[in-house]
Amino acid sequence: MSYMALYRKWRPDEFEEVKGQEHVVTTLKNQIIHDRIGHAYLFCGTRGTGKTTVAKLFAKAVNCEHPLEDGSPCNECATCQSIGSGSSLDVVEMDAASNNGVDNIRDIRENVQYSPTAGKFKVYIIDEAHMLSGGAFNALLKTLEEPPSYVIFILATTESHKIPITIRSRCQKYDFRRIGLEVIYSRLMELLQREGIEAEEKAIRYVAKVADGSMRDALSLLDQCISYYLGQTLTYEKVLEVLGAVDVEIFNELMRYVTTNDTMQALRIVDEIIWQGRELSQFVADFTWYMRNLLLIQSSDAVSDQLDISADNLDSMKQIADMLEMSALVRYIRVFSEMSNQIRYSTQKRVTLELAIIKLTTPQMEIDTDSILERLRVLENKVEEGSFSLSEEQLAALSARQGGMNLDVGSSEQKETIDREAILKRELTPAEYEDMEVIIASIRQIKKDSELRGRIGKMTMSMLDRASINVGYDKKSIMLSFANDLESSMAYDRFQQEETRTALQSLIGELTGKQVDITCQMKDSLEEKDFTSVNLNHMKFLKNMDFDVKIED
Repeated sequence: MSYMALYRKWRPDEFEEVKGQEHVVTTLKNQIIHDRIGHAYLFCGTRGTGKTTVAKLFAKAVNCEHPLEDGSPCNECATCQSIGSGSSLDVVEMDAASNNGVDNIRDIRENVQYSPTAGKFKVYIIDEAHMLSGGAFNALLKTLEEPPSYVIFILATTESHKIPITIRSRCQKYDFRRIGLEVIYSRLMELLQREGIEAEEKAIRYVAKVADGSMRDALSLLDQCISYYLGQTLTYEKVLEVLGAVDVEIFNELMRYVTTNDTMQALRIVDEIIWQGRELSQFVADFTWYMRNLLLIQSSDAVSDQLDISADNLDSMKQIADMLEMSALVRYIRVFSEMSNQIRYSTQKRVTLELAIIKLTTPQMEIDTDSILERLRVLENKVEEGSFSLSEEQLAALSARQGGMNLDVGSSEQKETIDREAILKRELTPAEYEDMEVIIASIRQIKKDSELRGRIGKMTMSMLDRASINVGYDKKSIMLSFANDLESSMAYDRFQQEETRTALQSLIGELTGKQVDITCQMKDSLEEKDFTSVNLNHMKFLKNMDFDVKIED
């Protein structure tokens, strides 16, 4: 007997085997049980979700000689056997992609006048129905509107919006959803057990993810992997090799080079991927998904449970997420999302991918807001590391370009527009002033110490940079003020969470031995005009501390 592909061999023979479409199956079974069968159905959904399979099962069930109590076909009677083998004259399947003319529909109109030869109903299954021509739809309309009582039409399509409204309004419409990853994984493991094939759980989960909601695609990919390593245990590495995919560790390494703007090393990774024979379109899709997961990890610690990632990979991805600014990551995703459609049809896939990598590592190539913010982040890092400085001539030129902005060439700081220390010393008692010194010193220590930042959350601490740290109204607490823009609003929402503020308060108390309350506010502008808006970040006082804090002016 010749070999049969898995998706054909294990096509469901009964409604219970149809996975992920319970809302459709239950409705059809109830119609059969209560004899409320319609004359026209429209099955819509993406490829491989079970439209044609359910159509054939429904055709078998309505014609079954001995149906089960729940409406399923018995699969044993002569009618079920003939429909299952495709030899029944009462079930006609037509591919509209190649039979889309008026003449094809006229043949159907002529044949519907004849009664079923063996079963109760004549069922016409028109696959890819959206491919029918305008004339064919018009020819079908009259028959679809008033068919004989023994005729059922089932139209299956992946693009329901192309079906004329006059046709749609005469059909019962059922939407076939993308099948969930867990459902596909469970089905694949079940079929592997029946086939007697051993496979790693991680490998099958990856196949289920690549299938993108299509059970047929999952079975075809699995069939391909099994054939390549016939008689061997199917491992995660083998699946990656067959499907031309890339492991998370490669993504982590690439992202590290992107974050440090190391263009040549990032391109080296791309070169290695190409020489390994990886499919570039799949690489782009996987890397975009990888960055999406990084964004979710940054957004919330609790989202980890929603990601289909192993514990080891999750830990390594958290380390990468801590290195990234959210705005930079959003820009990376935007660049790759725009490129994903281009590379699919590009004749120079390598050049297209390399150009996108260069865009990631060289934000000065673009002039949109995200790229400018990324360039500022790079400059800030260089300044903090002491690897970037401006000469007096450069400062003077910059001053001229900015319309004469007042820069003190002989000084490393812009002249203050407000004397913060004078205001504080006037408004606070010596004890309150000293307390503020200690509190702000501790916050600076937390920002610089990697271990302390990790206890709060490195992403949370980076959001603190969006705030102006001010003295509270009671002159004992501190108030975090945020501007009225998108990123500042996200930071405000984070620090409005009680658990975030409590964690920061506890850590400050641990470092200083002082209890401090933290409140938040939104302002149209963080411009300092009065005592309540004095930004403690810029204070120079922090000189003699009685605990170990490293302070940089």
